Amino acid sequence: MRIRNKDLLDKFVKKHADSKKAMQTFIEFIEEAEWQNFNDMKVDFNSVDYVSNERYVFNIRGNKYRIIAIIIFVGGVISIRFVGTHAEYSKIDAKQI
Repeated sequence: MRIRNKDLLDKFVKKHADSKKAMQTFIEFIEEAEWQNFNDMKVDFNSVDYVSNERYVFNIRGNKYRIIAIIIFVGGVISIRFVGTHAEYSKIDAKQI
């Protein structure tokens, strides 16, 4: 998969240094993935949830952090829309990001 808006992850890591290893692992894993559908993704990320409108929520570092992304399986693209703490996530409407 190709990651769009990877700069959001980089900015987040600068603000939350303890997320660095988890984000690096996430990026490496995503870039190696060849998902064709949600079921393929669930095999690799059991905790990923579909929220609607092609948006998926990934729990990172034991659910301390969350990533919302749009995934276009046919094109092999994941577009990062939000990266934040669990508390920041609870204040937003994931369906609208």
